[in-house]
Amino acid sequence: MTYRDAGVDIDAGEALVEAIKPLAKSTARSGGAAGLGGFGALFDLKAAGFTDPILVSSTDGVGTKLKVAIEANKHDTVGIDLVAMCVNDLVVQGAEPLFFLDYYATGKLDVTAGTAIVAGIAEGCRQAGCALVGGETAEMPGMYAKGDYDLAGFSVGAAERGQLLPVEDVAEGDVLLGLASSGVHSNGYSLVRRIVEKGGLSYDAAAPFAPGAKLGEALLEPTRIYVKSCLAAIRAGTVKALAHITGGGLIENVPRVLPEGVVAEIDGSAWTLAPVFKWLAKEGGVVPHEMARTFNCGIGMVVICAADKADEAERILTAGGETVYRIGRIRQRVGDEAQSQVLNQDGWA
Repeated sequence: MTYRDAGVDIDAGEALVEAIKPLAKSTARSGGAAGLGGFGALFDLKAAGFTDPILVSSTDGVGTKLKVAIEANKHDTVGIDLVAMCVNDLVVQGAEPLFFLDYYATGKLDVTAGTAIVAGIAEGCRQAGCALVGGETAEMPGMYAKGDYDLAGFSVGAAERGQLLPVEDVAEGDVLLGLASSGVHSNGYSLVRRIVEKGGLSYDAAAPFAPGAKLGEALLEPTRIYVKSCLAAIRAGTVKALAHITGGGLIENVPRVLPEGVVAEIDGSAWTLAPVFKWLAKEGGVVPHEMARTFNCGIGMVVICAADKADEAERILTAGGETVYRIGRIRQRVGDEAQSQVLNQDGWA
């Protein structure tokens, strides 16, 4: 018997590696060569311009958004999601993403789909300015159903000692800036899929909230990568803290960067809820509070800055391509009230 008889095709794995080598090479940056084939990857922090760095690491996946990609047979954007979920968490710490590795596991290797997935990963790395230095492809027959696969991502970044976020002086009067999301991003898809199933909809059908697009295509809009714009604002000294709005939404993520004595008060009327969120709320009968603790609701990153730095931060972020809203303020906490409150949600229903 051969390994192929058992369901593992070594030749297909080698074909995939050859197909993705130029993709990895396209992400090369100072400090890392972004070449594949070795047993490990090296990165030179001095060559990347750091003098006294602290390393920051992050790992994440794409979640059940992958099921939408599989059912819609569209695999070229979930790699961007994979990178985004890791590197957006790094920049929240004040770190510049340096390099990225991926883990791609499937029951039977499809070289075409695998190449599309890694092409998305490479695109995400280019958007974030980090090098795709390696990864692992695992073909595991019997572990996954036909056509299924899973992705995990791992990224390392660095910040100079003393420049990590959040700073300790987040205080009453600080301003909250919201950076627009590109859509649902990569959280809440178990609920999204349940709403689609409940409505008897197909991912090939027209999207009710996006004229001219199929439902699967619209729901696969990749997660926005905020790295370059946020790094510019951080390096200009305008940022006290950042919160990446992932699972837990606006209600649970903002408190992760706040000291105990304050509350983030968010005005839900400060931006217009995007059509995809209005559709999810209506089609699924999802109440505003549940929306705010499940989805990003149109705000993918929250920036906290001193009131006298807010104009400059907004200017830098806008110049970096972000759509910026002033969504709230920091105030003193009273008793054991929640540390993040989303008010004026009447237009969300």
